[in-house]
Amino acid sequence: MRKILLDTNAISSLLRGDDKVLEKIIEADIVYISIFVLAELYTGFKGGNKEKENNLLIKNFISKSTVKVLSGTIETAEIFSEIKNQLELNGTPIPINDIWIASHSIETGSVLITYDKHFNYIPGLRKW
Repeated sequence: MRKILLDTNAISSLLRGDDKVLEKIIEADIVYISIFVLAELYTGFKGGNKEKENNLLIKNFISKSTVKVLSGTIETAEIFSEIKNQLELNGTPIPINDIWIASHSIETGSVLITYDKHFNYIPGLRKW
C-alpha cells in the first residue's frame, strides 16, 4: 500500500499546478494530511486574496475517500518527543509544526511529500 503525507508546501505547489505532486497523489492508495498542515494552510489563506476559493478547494480535497486528516494521538506525541530531543541533541532544530508533521508521517508509515530540506535532519523519516 502506498501511503503519502502532504506537507504544506506540497499542497501549496499542487494548488499552483505542480504536476509532480499530483503524480504522487494519483499513485498513492492513501493521502494523509496532518491537522497541523491544515492549520498552516488556513492561516496562509487568511493572508491572501483567494481565501474562500482556497478553503473550498481544500474542503473538496479532504472530502475524497482516499484522503485522511490526521489529528494528534498519544503515539504522535511520543514520536514528537523523540524527534525533538534528537534534533536538539544534534543542534539541528526545525520548526515545531514540522516536527508534528514528521511525527504523523512516521506514525502512519507514509512518505512525506515536501520541498523543505530541513526534514533531512530527521532520521528514519521517509520523504520525497
